[in-house]
Amino acid sequence: MIDHYFRIDIQGGKRPEMTDAICEYVMAHPDRVELQADGRRRYFRAVPEFGGRSVRVITLEDGETVHNAFLDRRAKR
Repeated sequence: MIDHYFRIDIQGGKRPEMTDAICEYVMAHPDRVELQADGRRRYFRAVPEFGGRSVRVITLEDGETVHNAFLDRRAKR
């Protein structure tokens, strides 16, 4: 599932390369998952389409609704 903010602001403007397929891949095959204090989840995965760079996908509390996704510059290769 994709929330309204992600569909309009992220995919529709800031980061159109963060497709539904990329987000689904990261969530289905994470290198690691972190739980935030507010209940949201962070999924991390190195993605071949981005030269092996790590993508972070943040979901709402349900763990399924994508709220944000971006190349994680702080991730170690």
